Amino acid sequence: MHEPSDLTNGETAREISEIMGSGSKTAIAALLNRFGESLKPVEERICYDPMAVYFIDKKLMDWATHNPDKVIAMRDENERINPGFVNSIIARVRYFDDFTKMSLESGIEQLVILGAGYDTRAYRIEGLKRIRTFELDHPSTQDIKKTKLKNLFGALPSNVVYISADLISEDIFQKLMGKGYDPFKKTLFLMEGLLYYLPPSAVEKMLSSIVKNSAKGSVILFDYLSKSVVDGSTPLEAGRNLQKGLAESGEPLKFGIEDGRIEEFLANRGFSQIVNATGREYKEAYFQGNNKDRTVSELLSFAHAATE
Repeated sequence: MHEPSDLTNGETAREISEIMGSGSKTAIAALLNRFGESLKPVEERICYDPMAVYFIDKKLMDWATHNPDKVIAMRDENERINPGFVNSIIARVRYFDDFTKMSLESGIEQLVILGAGYDTRAYRIEGLKRIRTFELDHPSTQDIKKTKLKNLFGALPSNVVYISADLISEDIFQKLMGKGYDPFKKTLFLMEGLLYYLPPSAVEKMLSSIVKNSAKGSVILFDYLSKSVVDGSTPLEAGRNLQKGLAESGEPLKFGIEDGRIEEFLANRGFSQIVNATGREYKEAYFQGNNKDRTVSELLSFAHAATE
């Protein structure tokens, strides 16, 4: 899953969709954004994922190389209809990276990545190799990723457990515990670009299961959209564009949180130590110096909280 980045720019989008083939289109879009940002000079880039390039299909890379005008046109169109959203996605990568590193320093003992897509943290963040990482995702995307990892490393990394799962209908903790997950270990749960693609009942079940099946002090980190963006009632044109574009792409938004109620939402579900990061806050944190003129979207926020 991973990213509500618009890929619905007419004929160009159809070309790209055909090249992408199976697997999550939004996961690939997130991958491409990480790759693009990582190419920038160190003093300009917000996030850095040197492994992203290895997961981009050669056909897609060749298409982009031979069609630079189409790539630029699509980028400009995406920015026009949803200003700053790609920068928010880039900020999300950095925020999740920083939080993972901080969690390692504070003593997490396991990492669970729900809807892992082409997440590369287990392979590039120093310190993660000493703990067990569980990656859960739909088999159509996970199988592609595993094939690329085998080609890259010769074998799947021993510190990562790959679990094929339908996050909507299956009991994720039954699967986790069958693969060595320890409910008594302090765990970090990453849900990047995930919750807004799940129906509300699945989100409720997921959060409830985390509270019931994780050690005290375990932490969740996720990004979210407003409920008004998800249902299309937002007064913001960019929000309506996002909702419409994703619906047309076949990966519609399904879950959102009422504006200003994230703390109440999480507290009512058994979480504490709640921190919310709005666009204004991560703009201030990351987009300074050479990047001070880059806009971010007010649509996307990040939140983390601990189990009690």
